Amino acid sequence: MQMREFGIGIIGTGHFLPSVVQSNEELCEIIPDLTPEWIISKTGIKRRYHVGSNETASSMAIEASKNAINNACIDAKEIGLVIVASFSQDYLFPPMSAKIHAHFELKKECQILDINTNCVGLVTALTIAAERMNSDSSIKNALVIGVEVLSKFTNPKDKETAVFFSDGASAVILGNVTKPYGFKSAKFLTDSSTYESVRMRGGGSVYPIAEKQDDLKVLYAEQNGLATWKQAVTNFPVVIHKVLDHESLKMDEIDFFIFHQANGFLIDYLMKKMKVPLSKTYTNVEEIGNTGAASIGIALSEAFSKGLIKKDSNLLIAGIGAGFNFGACIFRV
Repeated sequence: MQMREFGIGIIGTGHFLPSVVQSNEELCEIIPDLTPEWIISKTGIKRRYHVGSNETASSMAIEASKNAINNACIDAKEIGLVIVASFSQDYLFPPMSAKIHAHFELKKECQILDINTNCVGLVTALTIAAERMNSDSSIKNALVIGVEVLSKFTNPKDKETAVFFSDGASAVILGNVTKPYGFKSAKFLTDSSTYESVRMRGGGSVYPIAEKQDDLKVLYAEQNGLATWKQAVTNFPVVIHKVLDHESLKMDEIDFFIFHQANGFLIDYLMKKMKVPLSKTYTNVEEIGNTGAASIGIALSEAFSKGLIKKDSNLLIAGIGAGFNFGACIFRV
């Protein structure tokens, strides 16, 4: 095993949002029981993005990857690992990472991998990539992608999901940085006691879509908002404290936080519960909605482009996914 002499750091980020924008007013025409004011008061979300007729999960992933590669100032041929986090990829198989590999004409030695840990996918994928790179110094750069086309799996008349879910893609390039900069560690937590609270049954081996087209609930994402909230406020702080304890860091030693963009009020609540000023995080859920596994990466990309994440800072990235699973990782920037 070849051990790496350098740290594994974030050297480039990128994101892509599709062409169709749905305002709250337009959504309320589909769900007459809702008002724009109600949506804002309950979620903080003003609009969502949906794919156009010529846009797919893979096309968005490619555009986000191009941006990240350009920002990292590397040649795509230097990528030795591609991980895609998604639960709304183009096909059930083959893996979307193979399509990314083909598009950029990457080397045969480049490993590909798709994962599904729902909205915590980017944290999981970044951790897998960093650990693979740490154990194999022949992997010079890794491309980590979070992408979703949730509009294809959302019942447009269901207020539990339609007000939240959006489409988009994000990409992160990991590469060599001087130690002690780069990836530090990650911690994960699973509370499966409310496993069925957020799900999309259609398309799996238990509920194939072709056999259940008379049951729309099987074809669309389902969400129990109250159960999700309880899981988040209970377990999110726990996984964050676990990774802090592992690194012997205190909460006030974290300079910036990037969270899964599920609900603007949830992020505010968590920051207040952890006694961290809101100035130490960045949110975009108000403007683009919940983009699933893409959301952390989009927020990360925007925060870097706005200069909010400074050199020499401790960056904590955390998310919550259906199941429920939680993850948090720390990078020294």
